[in-house]
Amino acid sequence: MTDAAAQPRFRDDVTVELVRHAARDSDVLWAARVSTAGEQSLEELQKDPERSRGLINYLMRDRHGTPFEHNSMTFFVSAPIFVFREFHRHRSGWSYNEESGRYRELQPVFYVPGAGRRLVQQGRPGKYEFAEGTAEQYGTVTAAMEDSYRRSYEAYREMLDAGVAREVARAVLPVGLFSSMYATCNARSLMHFLSLRTKDERAKVPSFPQREIEMVAELMEQQWAGLMPLTHEAFNAHGRVAP
Repeated sequence: MTDAAAQPRFRDDVTVELVRHAARDSDVLWAARVSTAGEQSLEELQKDPERSRGLINYLMRDRHGTPFEHNSMTFFVSAPIFVFREFHRHRSGWSYNEESGRYRELQPVFYVPGAGRRLVQQGRPGKYEFAEGTAEQYGTVTAAMEDSYRRSYEAYREMLDAGVAREVARAVLPVGLFSSMYATCNARSLMHFLSLRTKDERAKVPSFPQREIEMVAELMEQQWAGLMPLTHEAFNAHGRVAP
């Protein structure tokens, strides 16, 4: 049985923190202008703000993508394992290191949808929508998930207490368990991720992400927008399509 220190904790949110970055709009300008003007100083790049905005918009509009790769952002992400399964489909321009259940005891933090999470799927695949759940449905989801999580974590702890290896005992834990990782990307790879994992009226190509990974994407976008406002502005202006 679990002791008081290891009682399950339930969350309906995710954590995204920008822990390290070397990412500025000037990185895009520097990379783009070397092809026509050679090496330039930061002061030269910042002389004409409107010219800089125009160049970034041109690059985004005509999908000249490589200048958007000369930067780096590292995020700390804490989210349910099923979110990471979707996240790891994004391979080009991304690097990941996730916590390991082989080497550390996993903590009992689990995902339960909040009241604003739509529960009911309507329509057919490729054309379905999600609708609000009833109070009874939310009650059923919460009770079923919390009970399942408690029982699975008790089984996990019983195996650990019996001397079973962590890498074996972890097999009983569900995908609603929270994990954590460092994820490093550049602006181009992040824009591609955002184009698929957010739903936005400005998007030329519609996307229908699962809400939980969209929560991660929204927090990443907020932090990136503060670092590279001209690039973010151009991304939105040209239909949220990665160059």
